[in-house]
Amino acid sequence: MERGKVVVVEDDPDLQVVVGGILKEAGFGIHAFGHGQAGVAAVDRHKPEVVVVDLGLPDIDGFEVTRRIRAFSNAYILILTASSSEMDTILALEAGADDYLTKPFRARELRYRVEALLRRPRLRTDTPHLTVSSLDVSSLDMQDDNAANGPGAVETQPVVLEHNGLKLHPPTRTVRKDGVEHQGLTASEFDLLHALLAGGRAIQSREELAQALRAAQGVPEGSERAADEQVIQVHIANLRRKLGDSAANPRWVETVHGFGYRMAAPEIPED
Repeated sequence: MERGKVVVVEDDPDLQVVVGGILKEAGFGIHAFGHGQAGVAAVDRHKPEVVVVDLGLPDIDGFEVTRRIRAFSNAYILILTASSSEMDTILALEAGADDYLTKPFRARELRYRVEALLRRPRLRTDTPHLTVSSLDVSSLDMQDDNAANGPGAVETQPVVLEHNGLKLHPPTRTVRKDGVEHQGLTASEFDLLHALLAGGRAIQSREELAQALRAAQGVPEGSERAADEQVIQVHIANLRRKLGDSAANPRWVETVHGFGYRMAAPEIPED
């Protein structure tokens, strides 16, 4: 039984065969393309769960491919890069990628990265029958509250995390800002926001947030990557931009210079 569809965008024919073969052996249906524009069109056509994109393509580069895909699809995007440059990694994540893998890589590592992405819940914006807007988060909140207060209930972490008009609902992976549903966060940005909201006013270092992100992504201990702390800075900047937050006058994410990040002070209600 097919585990899902993967579109591979890689211009090296040998590597295209290798990547496709590894993932096909793991049970995935593969659609491979050697040009960026063809890959973007294939994602629109095949609606894959995962897209594997090489940065060095002959027509448009992997950064542009990622940006174009992200404009209409919430598929997981794994970047392949021959460069160990931190800047390439940061630019890929800024474009909307979920993870990256540096060449050369082992077959087991590629398979693991794809499977780890698929373990991260995500509501698909390109699936007509399951969209964020079709879910009534308020009714789910009420059900969760009733269950929590019922006979024999045990104390658990609140299902909905709230702060200054921002509501995050982990079971449905939804975010509301001032009562309005907010879309557009990548899986990594959602997981990072979850970690920050759960920590509240406690300061979390970049390394602690990187560890939380790795845990949310199912990355095992001992798999730390040198660029992760810099990646956190990029994700924080993306979160602020997408939420309309300000580093200078934060409503949500506050920088504590020399230490890390935390949620900003609670707003005082107007009389």
